[in-house]
Amino acid sequence: MNKSSPKRQIIHVDLDAFYASIEQRDNPELKGKPVIVGGKPESRGVVSTCSYEARRYGIKSAMPLAEARRRCPQAVFLPVDIPKYSQVSRQIHKIFQDYTPLIEPISLDEAFLDVTASLSLFGSAAAIAREIKERIKKELCLTASVGIAPNKFLAKLASDLRKPDGFVIVQEDQIQAFLDPLPIERIWGVGPKTAEELHKLGIRTIKELKNLDELILKKHLGLLGSHLYYLARGIDKRPVEPEREVKSLGRETTFPEDLKDKEVLQTYILELVTDIGRKLRKGSLKAKTITLKVRFADFSTLSKSKTLEHYTDLDKDIYRAACNLFQELCLKQPVRLIGVSVHNLTSGEIQQSLFQIDDTEQKKKLATTIDNIKERFGEDSITLARLLKKP
Repeated sequence: MNKSSPKRQIIHVDLDAFYASIEQRDNPELKGKPVIVGGKPESRGVVSTCSYEARRYGIKSAMPLAEARRRCPQAVFLPVDIPKYSQVSRQIHKIFQDYTPLIEPISLDEAFLDVTASLSLFGSAAAIAREIKERIKKELCLTASVGIAPNKFLAKLASDLRKPDGFVIVQEDQIQAFLDPLPIERIWGVGPKTAEELHKLGIRTIKELKNLDELILKKHLGLLGSHLYYLARGIDKRPVEPEREVKSLGRETTFPEDLKDKEVLQTYILELVTDIGRKLRKGSLKAKTITLKVRFADFSTLSKSKTLEHYTDLDKDIYRAACNLFQELCLKQPVRLIGVSVHNLTSGEIQQSLFQIDDTEQKKKLATTIDNIKERFGEDSITLARLLKKP
């Protein structure tokens, strides 16, 4: 007689105000102060994250920095330091790896862990989660909120309920009691538009959502309706996926002032492309589709894509395609933001055409050499002459 499979035990770990907490940790003078990470308040960027002291003023992620300053003039504004935050994230993941190999990163500051097979070694999921929280606090001087549940949806929902420094367990027999009183906005994926549609149907809590027939939900929300039907019942069969396929890479930049000069804009495109090319090579990836995104002063946005004849990880190929797209857009008004992204990625070796005779291999060696120099001596150690002229 076969034994039934053990119930899944999923932990969702979410670092509290990650970027801001690291800055407060590294500079004791910032502790207890409203800290906003995103850039200078006079710039046209947005808040990446902010400390809980800043959140008391209604400041939140993606809010324009100018609005954040209006709400809290005394806040400390800091630039985003991704290399530093990435290093801390790697330290956190080393702690995770001591308990399970089944880790699915969602971002630098959160991840799912499947500890089902780890219970015989470390005890209950709750014991593992508490130990992880304690180690993060002791070794890295940071706090994390944790949710423990039979699936990813419930674990993430639980970790978000009692931030900061939260610890919430959802037992198998408590799922509906846990879900029913919560507002529908708590469901992962229910944004303002979906919430508005559900409100029109008189649905404001998950319990009310659960009472709706699946056909009615599909009629109003399409495939999302079926998805919500199951989530309202706490059903989520998605596994924790340690190796998620990278589907695209991209970068964009918002200018301090709207730009009209096409030469200057193409220089910014080159800067974005060199960063994307380096990431492709570092990840042993190649791309075939290039997309250019342009946002104008009136916030209208255009994007245009081109699929190449062959896969590439070379800056020159990507830049040529991006510039062709730029010319095709026929810009007639000032530009507020410009972005480049690459899609249709592959990690395999691509067979070149027998008739394709070029110096691709030499270009690849040169690009890799430049990557290595930057890695060893810093970003500014070597660069293209055109980028030195960038305003």
